[in-house]
Amino acid sequence: MANATTTLTALLDDIVDVRDLIDRFESLESLHDNDDEKEEFGTLKEILAAIKGLGGDEKWRGDWYPVTLIHERYFTTYTQELLEDTGIIPTNLPDWVAIDWERTAEAVQEDYTPIEIAGHTYWTR
Repeated sequence: MANATTTLTALLDDIVDVRDLIDRFESLESLHDNDDEKEEFGTLKEILAAIKGLGGDEKWRGDWYPVTLIHERYFTTYTQELLEDTGIIPTNLPDWVAIDWERTAEAVQEDYTPIEIAGHTYWTR
């Protein structure tokens, strides 16, 4: 059985799918009998409250939630993968072409919103 520490560990992942947090929250709503489950339930409740109404693609209980949270430490890699996956930047560039991915990520972040969760910054849109 997962506990609050497990939930926070999952949050330390580079990318968090909010639907997984919602599923876990719903599974704990009627089950939080022991202290670990109560703590995890409370943690999830705080996280979901922090991102409630921020928009996004997931409608849950009358509010819109972002589907994806990207940890700040992963945002540069996320940007590179996003731009390559969408074809904006070809994956087969010659090795002599250098892209400043950090500056590119900073430019992309203008379309994202930072969220502080458990002392960590995540980005979403």
